[in-house]
Amino acid sequence: MTLPVRDQAKIWGVAAAVFVVALWFLGNVILPFLVGGAIAYFMDPVADRLERAGLSRAAATGAISILAALLTLLLVLAVLPVLFTQLAALVNEAPAMLRQLQSLALERFPQLSNETSAMRQALENIGQVIQSKGGELVQTLIGSARGVISAIVFIIVVPVVTFYMLLDWDNMIARIDEILPRDHAPTIRRLASEIDATLAAFVRGQISVCLALGTFYAVTLVLAGLKFGLLIGAISGTITFIPYVGSLIGGILAIGVALFQFWGDWLSLGIVAGIFATGQLLESYVLTPKLIGSSVGLHPVWLLFALSVFGAVFGFVGMLVAVPVAAALGVLARFGIVQYKQSRLYTGLGPPPSSTP
Repeated sequence: MTLPVRDQAKIWGVAAAVFVVALWFLGNVILPFLVGGAIAYFMDPVADRLERAGLSRAAATGAISILAALLTLLLVLAVLPVLFTQLAALVNEAPAMLRQLQSLALERFPQLSNETSAMRQALENIGQVIQSKGGELVQTLIGSARGVISAIVFIIVVPVVTFYMLLDWDNMIARIDEILPRDHAPTIRRLASEIDATLAAFVRGQISVCLALGTFYAVTLVLAGLKFGLLIGAISGTITFIPYVGSLIGGILAIGVALFQFWGDWLSLGIVAGIFATGQLLESYVLTPKLIGSSVGLHPVWLLFALSVFGAVFGFVGMLVAVPVAAALGVLARFGIVQYKQSRLYTGLGPPPSSTP
């Protein structure tokens, strides 16, 4: 006999509360396991294809692990030092950029020469903040990155968790399927399949969009001769997964540096602005429709809300789980709407409306 709806709601409510409490109190502890599980989830389709090609699961997992290790080593040795160098140089040059901006502003607005001017004081305060906090910011970022790279928890735990979860992924899914409540197992499987399809289509597509846009911005900005073009392109591509924010921040950084570097050279300024306009068009009309599509069901506003809420409440761990939780809630919301439209609460006491094809 199926449990009453009230009892089922209590059980699932307790499960949701345990999930929230675990994120709240164990965020830093479960971080490597979340990262390892996420990597294993993304790599499982690759392992499945290698199995269909004739490799065993262990051989497929080993091949993926070796390739990932080589790519990570290449990234650490070839790309990260350049990015950190450009970041340090950008922060060091920021006060000089601001002073040049002040000089240009004084030429246009002579009233700023008055030391009691509110705008003059605001510009000086900004310069002092950048100069005092800029070096500290760079050292913090570099120290954090080195800590993450060198920390035992990410050097040992994450690869080990990823390897074993990828190796046993199919067995874990089968074990989870065995403990599903029998009355609801078909519905749960269908919802889980929809969540998986939504999450896979969005995340894998979004990663492809981030890589494509980051490469486009970095290459074109470097070819345009913009200082720190590689760094700005990498930043823009990395945060493209946050709707509208990546292009906005990247565009502000690029145009701000271009104003400092190319003041008076309006052609170069126009090229930098055109690069970001072109990138936005590529993202909106080519990359996102082709790589993500419109059937994913994750509206940008809903995703931005989920990232903001989970990031504010649970920190970095919350941002990691925001996308899968948003995908799951979206699928459950659509399922709930379908159930509601089939219920007496919606149809009333009359016959249910005929469905149109």
